[in-house]
Amino acid sequence: MQPTLVILAAGMASRYGSQKQTESFGPSGETIMEYSIYDAIRAGFKKVVFIIRKDFADNFKAIVEPKLQGKVEIGYVYQQLDAYLGNRQVPADRVKPWGTGHAILCCQDVVKEPFAVINADDFYGSDAFVKAYQFLLDGCADSKYAVVAYKLKNTLSENGSVSRGVLSVSDKVEMLGVTEHTKIYPEADKIVFEKENGEKGELSSNTLVSMNFFCFAPNFIDLCSDLFEPFLEKHMNEPKSEFLMPYVVDRFIKDGHGVMEVITTDAKWFGVTYKEDAPSVKASIEAQVNAGNYPTSLWK
Repeated sequence: MQPTLVILAAGMASRYGSQKQTESFGPSGETIMEYSIYDAIRAGFKKVVFIIRKDFADNFKAIVEPKLQGKVEIGYVYQQLDAYLGNRQVPADRVKPWGTGHAILCCQDVVKEPFAVINADDFYGSDAFVKAYQFLLDGCADSKYAVVAYKLKNTLSENGSVSRGVLSVSDKVEMLGVTEHTKIYPEADKIVFEKENGEKGELSSNTLVSMNFFCFAPNFIDLCSDLFEPFLEKHMNEPKSEFLMPYVVDRFIKDGHGVMEVITTDAKWFGVTYKEDAPSVKASIEAQVNAGNYPTSLWK
């Protein structure tokens, strides 16, 4: 079955301060996610599904559709706050979406085939899409998913500390678990992380981290559905609680549903965590264009 690329674009971009999903970074006005879509099409993907908020759908479509028309099949999913709540009402103080796991749950009626998931505002590199596509074609099953793993040194920001999910990997190159480090940054010639008590630890530059690039069989959406209900029972009235995709992945592994293969890429990841990241992201894309990896205008 032909794989689909699902792009998470419903976030509020609170740290960045604007709709970075639709901001121009390429030499011909391309957004970051356009490079992901371009790489995905080159790798073999023929359908892309955007998870967006209904209130900026018109703006989003006006930017995306003229460029992609005829190049790839397009679908949309709206992540609404009241979706999949059953008879519950959205709490009055709830502003942000329910999280990436809920976003995937919202795909239930649209995505019926093996799929990759990425963030809209991250640049993942062509190698990652080639490897993900091959896995979805040849290796993906109800009991076998995959995570695309990046080397930590290829994911840091020059403008502040970053949060990263550090992967534990078995001898069979399968994911055992993930440890969230919320404050990682370079210091002298080392990469360090800070614990909550202020103590520092060191991480190898080749430490494998997850950048929210996963490959799933469609039954992952059913697992999101199964786990969202108990999440609501416990956390619904916490305004900042989020039902996250890595949590569902963790339960998939630990509850014995199957295994997560670890697909390692040497690609350099970059994204706009901070407003100050924008110039370096533009420069990185320009360097990729100058090296001949992408045309000056992606869609001409």
